[in-house]
Amino acid sequence: MRFEFYNRRITATLLVLSLAAPAACSDLLDVETAGRLPAEALDDPALIPNLAAGAIQTLQCGAMAFAATAGMLSGEYLSGNGFVNNHVWEWRSITDIKGNPGTCNVGRTTTSMGFYTPLQQARYQLEDTFRRADAATDAAVPNRALIMAQMRAYAGYAYLLLAEGMCQMTVDGGPAMTKVEVLNIAEQRFSDAITRALAITGRTEATSILNMARVGRARTRLDKNDLTGAAADAILVPANYVRSAEFSNTVQARENRYFNLTVRNDYLAVGPDYINLTAPAAAGGTIPDPRVRVQDMLRNANDGVTRMWRQLKFTADASPLTIASWAEAQLIYAEAVGGQLGLDAVNRVRAANSPAIAAIAGPAPTGTAWRDLVLEERRRQLFSEGQRYVDMLRFNLPFQSGVNRKGQTFSNLTCVPLPDVETRNNPNFS
Repeated sequence: MRFEFYNRRITATLLVLSLAAPAACSDLLDVETAGRLPAEALDDPALIPNLAAGAIQTLQCGAMAFAATAGMLSGEYLSGNGFVNNHVWEWRSITDIKGNPGTCNVGRTTTSMGFYTPLQQARYQLEDTFRRADAATDAAVPNRALIMAQMRAYAGYAYLLLAEGMCQMTVDGGPAMTKVEVLNIAEQRFSDAITRALAITGRTEATSILNMARVGRARTRLDKNDLTGAAADAILVPANYVRSAEFSNTVQARENRYFNLTVRNDYLAVGPDYINLTAPAAAGGTIPDPRVRVQDMLRNANDGVTRMWRQLKFTADASPLTIASWAEAQLIYAEAVGGQLGLDAVNRVRAANSPAIAAIAGPAPTGTAWRDLVLEERRRQLFSEGQRYVDMLRFNLPFQSGVNRKGQTFSNLTCVPLPDVETRNNPNFS
């Protein structure tokens, strides 16, 4: 699928919406919204900050689409409605999923899932904007070096999420690519972002991008089973670091989809494996696990069958979604190194929760027992971020099978196949 948004043969509309960006990057993303203009006008270097802001926004939409869709595929969430474009993702209907590549043009009542198109669009925009900035000069583009570091870091995540979720990939109408091939590109993008961010001094945003890329490269290397490389990156991420996808209530398409699907509408309900979880409190006793906060709404969802358990992680339509964090980096490090160092990392993350969770006493287990311990910590700490699905694919963990409460039979689909819109239009697949 080719996403050539800047086709010179037609008149284009540049859609750069006002971003609810964190203060650290407001100087880059606070750009005036452009109106309708000829496509050739996009060659004006003055528009590169606008293009960069729009590309980041598309990636943020893609990250949310990935997290919500992966949440259904992994069983974190159940479909609480009868809309075909939604509940088929729960029981993993192969035919329907191939016909639903996803979209960023969503409103408050939209139930469609899928992440392929949003992430491909983001990937194209990020790469295209980087190319434009690379061809420009510092004099023509304020903050050019920082923009280029941003484009590389966010592009890394576009490739990473596509590699993690798709069975195979293709880029710009090219041939089939394996997961490892796409992960290699993601690692290259993150490495370039790290190099560029390190060369920028005195900018808070550059430091944030640096750590975002470190987490991304650590995650990529973990996916590739490069444990030494993953640990080396992850341990450098400072405590309390978080990089989020930002959302807003100013435009419906920019609202947090989890909030719309689970709070504004009873379209998704928390799955049974995430209900009533408890944890040992650092202060003693047992507490509801603060990492997986859910609430029984004492009613069924819209389908009249699914009990409506609501997530409490996203409480507003502008709630952010974590893309990269110190907590994730510590759990990557823990998985990669194991032993007492790994257990110490797990316990640091447990202690950072509010309220704090009691430490796991040593000695650290080994082998499968250690893997299971880390995966359970990840399942809870990274709830609703799309990562449980990735872990299930990484370790070939069992997906739901049999028949669900609605009489629908789960398929054997695990990773997401290329959508029909790709395979029917890409000559490499016909």
